[in-house]
Amino acid sequence: MTQQHIETLSIHAGQHPDPVTGAVMTPIYQTSTYVQSGVAEHKGFEYSRTDNPTRSALQECLAALENGKHGLAFASGMAAIDMVLRLVKAGEHVLAGNDVYGGTFRLLDKVFKGYGVEHSFVEMTDLDQVKKSLRPNTRLVVLETPTNPRLKVFDIAAISKIVHGHNAQTQVVVDNTFATPYLQRPLDLGADMVIHSTTKYLGGHSDVIGGAVITSDAATYERLKFLQNAVGAVPGPMDCFLILRGIKTLAVRMDRHADNALAVAQFLSDHPKVKEVIYPGLSDHPQYEIAKKQMRNGGGMISFLLHGTVDDAKRLAAKTKLFALAESLGGVE
Repeated sequence: MTQQHIETLSIHAGQHPDPVTGAVMTPIYQTSTYVQSGVAEHKGFEYSRTDNPTRSALQECLAALENGKHGLAFASGMAAIDMVLRLVKAGEHVLAGNDVYGGTFRLLDKVFKGYGVEHSFVEMTDLDQVKKSLRPNTRLVVLETPTNPRLKVFDIAAISKIVHGHNAQTQVVVDNTFATPYLQRPLDLGADMVIHSTTKYLGGHSDVIGGAVITSDAATYERLKFLQNAVGAVPGPMDCFLILRGIKTLAVRMDRHADNALAVAQFLSDHPKVKEVIYPGLSDHPQYEIAKKQMRNGGGMISFLLHGTVDDAKRLAAKTKLFALAESLGGVE
């Protein structure tokens, strides 16, 4: 069969008509348990913390979107990051970008540090600094691109090559939340794992919290699958249904997000009260050429700095009318 484009995968991957009723939409299997025909004899599902048909459909879809072999869904983006960091043992080291998401910083610095996991942060736009910061005990290299909120863009292929050249056992993890698999596929660029907060662009409607990890490495998947069941930070079937629903329009939404973001960024660039506009789709962005190489377009997120004070920035944020003053991103509104 011809390789399907991501627009087709977002609608069909993992989503098959219900064999009982023929329902086109994946049913919400709102059940905690499943009847067995005998001891340990079942139809692939025993208990919904371990597996649920709605969640399985979402996981298969997410894996296909990232061109990976295995997908795992979690109760939040932070739960997904937590599961990945649980791959690291006491005495091992995590190298992360110095502009990594605040929740990831908090988890490393306030939680895993107490368990004996070492960590350090590096400017990942500087490949020499990445190379110098790797240690013999580095287990994971965690990066996010574009970053939140400075929208730095890191060269995933170059960083992956450096890391794997340093130690083939060290794994590169990319938080792909801001870009989504529609704009970039980190596994294709050499990364070992991809993380998402599915709350954001994948869900797309500000009505669900979720997370995901995708990989093509069988051993990593088996360990993460064990942790998913053992720790239990799984999404409910309604959450999985809502994320699957959102994913169906991912391609058209991301194109429109990017079109609108570019128009706003160009407007702000010409405004006399704006000091700096940070958007990967503008040619004056420091990593514009990298973004053009590894992303389909500049995405939907913009940061900008005003001429003025912090109070001026707060007044501007409070006076917007279409843009809600709220945490989170990626919703259609």
